[in-house]
Amino acid sequence: MRRRFLAGPIVLVLGAALTVVPAVQAQAREPAAMPYTLWYDEPAPDTNEGWETRSLPIGNGAMGATVFGGVRAERLQFNDKTLWTGGPGVADYNFGNWDAPRPGALEGIRERIWKEGGIPPEDVLAALGLKSDTPRQRRFGAYQSFGDLRLAFPGLPEQTGDYRRRLDLARGVAGVSFTAGDVRHSREYFASAPAGVIVARLATDRPGGVTFTAGIAVPANRTVSATAERGRLTVKGALTSNGMAYEAQLRVLNQGGSRTDNPDGTITVTGADSVVLILGTGTDYAADYPTYKGEDPHAKLTARVDAAARQGYARLLAAHRADHAALFDRVRLDLGGSLPAIPTDELLAQYGNGASPAADRALEQLFYQYGRYLLIASSRPGSLPANLQGVWNLQEAPPWQSDYHLNINLQMNYWPAEMTNLAELARPLHDYVNGLREPGRVTAKQMYGARGWVAHHASNIFGQTGAWDHPAYFFPESGAWLSEQLYDHYRFTLDERFLKRTAYPIMKETAQFWLDFLRTDPRDGKLVAVPSRSPELGPATAGASMSQEILFQLFTDLREAAGLVGDRQQAAAAADVLAKLDPGLRVGRWGQLQEWKEDIDDPAETHRHVSHLFAVHPGRQISPRTTPELAAAAKVSLNARTDVGTGWSKAWKINFWARLLDGDRAHKLLRDQLQTSTLANLWDTHPPFQIDGNFGATSGMTEMLLQSHLGAIDLLPALPAAWAAGRVTGLRARGAHTVGLTWASGRLSEARLTSDQGGEVKLRNDAFRGGVRVTAGHGRPVAYRVDGDTVTFRARAGDDYRIGVIGR
Repeated sequence: MRRRFLAGPIVLVLGAALTVVPAVQAQAREPAAMPYTLWYDEPAPDTNEGWETRSLPIGNGAMGATVFGGVRAERLQFNDKTLWTGGPGVADYNFGNWDAPRPGALEGIRERIWKEGGIPPEDVLAALGLKSDTPRQRRFGAYQSFGDLRLAFPGLPEQTGDYRRRLDLARGVAGVSFTAGDVRHSREYFASAPAGVIVARLATDRPGGVTFTAGIAVPANRTVSATAERGRLTVKGALTSNGMAYEAQLRVLNQGGSRTDNPDGTITVTGADSVVLILGTGTDYAADYPTYKGEDPHAKLTARVDAAARQGYARLLAAHRADHAALFDRVRLDLGGSLPAIPTDELLAQYGNGASPAADRALEQLFYQYGRYLLIASSRPGSLPANLQGVWNLQEAPPWQSDYHLNINLQMNYWPAEMTNLAELARPLHDYVNGLREPGRVTAKQMYGARGWVAHHASNIFGQTGAWDHPAYFFPESGAWLSEQLYDHYRFTLDERFLKRTAYPIMKETAQFWLDFLRTDPRDGKLVAVPSRSPELGPATAGASMSQEILFQLFTDLREAAGLVGDRQQAAAAADVLAKLDPGLRVGRWGQLQEWKEDIDDPAETHRHVSHLFAVHPGRQISPRTTPELAAAAKVSLNARTDVGTGWSKAWKINFWARLLDGDRAHKLLRDQLQTSTLANLWDTHPPFQIDGNFGATSGMTEMLLQSHLGAIDLLPALPAAWAAGRVTGLRARGAHTVGLTWASGRLSEARLTSDQGGEVKLRNDAFRGGVRVTAGHGRPVAYRVDGDTVTFRARAGDDYRIGVIGR
């Protein structure tokens, strides 16, 4: 017996109107869904829990909405990523910096660490003038819900049949359908990136069957006015905390019937054949330091909504589908899954029970593509990057402010971008990091007396680069980690323009800060970060392993990038730093990879952070192929931490085990994440909902199938026994290659490769030891050489290659 929701009445607020709508009893079973479709046989409850666990997300990068699917009372909760409290509109906002310099504070902390070895992290913050500060939350601000689009259908009966609520990932379209009496109702929703609006269409299979009232409700933390005129509903005002202007417009376009603009700012449609709704949002935010203030949104928003209205539904949908498919269709994954004819929440509940391996594989395929879908929906060029909840947030005070956590979470959001062929969706991240440099220079100079720029563990949309006042969150390494991610974009794309204009200047300026921050350890003469800490764990020390690993990656990348752009002086300087830098890699007394420079790791510690394995992933210092002793120590550390963790932690561990070439263990973590850290709508939960686990899982599954961080392209490096046969197309490898794979009985059958720029290609798989054949185009033989498990050949730009395993 399935649990039913909405047992009581729903209170629907439309402007000033109050309507009591009886609950609906959802019914239906559904035939097998499409391979990439989530579907349910009941609405999401109209509650906070229902939003988090059951509503279905759509988005166009800048805007997002979630579909509840109520029959008599539909709700679309919607967001705009620029709507934040806090920031310069608050009188005492200071970008997280000090109110006044504190000369000598940092050196005093360093002296204590040299003498004592490790000190309480609270002491570091106290010396830096940071303390628990309630107004901090007000100044820093939080991402906001824009509001709810509410649709009331009072004429519909309480009982319906053949109910289905769905999200088609391949089309980027959500929908609701049901039968009321003898009338079939259908509602379709999508967020158009080309048009910059959210679109809905309401229809029935009988003329005159659509009657409803539409209104927009907003949270109480703002001023608001609501008007309805000529089928345009306008809600606007300003946030109380910072005065940010906001505006939402809804165009109601009815085919047949009548439309009434109501005095309370709602619109009623009666007896229409169909209705198209076009929703747009805007604020006066601008990504412009230090004011972050732009023009009033009204004029541009009106033009955008009206332009969409002139296109009509068919053209809007066609443009949206083409735009979405151009991204989503680049990668196809077949693990042998077959979706049974059950709703997605039941599929999730039955996952891993041993009853249907084919259903399990189908859910894994769906979950993989869901991560790609969520990135398409929450990160588009010209928008802000995906935050802790992508683009979707219900609350005025969301968990962790729904901000940009820079000590793992924002980075994890973009791990799948390059490898799953969505590289352009990382542009908001690149622009965001570039935008942190200007405020980050002020922080570097004021807090540390250093050149360059710095950011700490968390930021907002207002240039927050100063340190957080919580002892768990001292993390000036954020800028260095983000620089690694930008350089990796170059390694995947070989985009020299991006390297010269974006990545390299940021990397160089990041390194300037660390050249001034690093100190020579009197114990061994090595350069170390001091103070440093393993995120959210342990004392403040000199040379914590994660800090050193990140900095080793920064200067390694900088040396390589400087050579590529012809900056010989910088390449030599980076090489000099690397020769003196402590790499942060040590095997401790119980065989573990040490988390600190001192051997103080507790084997009973099971904290969700395993940050000192950065060198395994996303770094590349440690691999079973290159450093087997250190890889073995990393496994000891991972085993000690256990497989328990929050959603994002499990996701990172999938990536770790994939890089350590243990596909079965990686798959076990994927299974754990699906069974214990995934909600009914397949959102990841920390708890609560936090989207990085979705992105991290898609990244980890890709790492199981393809790796390219060590130079050669590793094919099926961590294939689990559960994925004995399959096929994938469209993955990306560093060196600007697109790769497809087919395998059976756990063994590679064929690889396919297209190279953007040509050059030497190295492919690695054990099956190559038995012999291969390499062809191009329509079977033209290609010269190659085999060295053990590695095949090397020269590719021409744009040509397609097939690498077949002999005997398969």
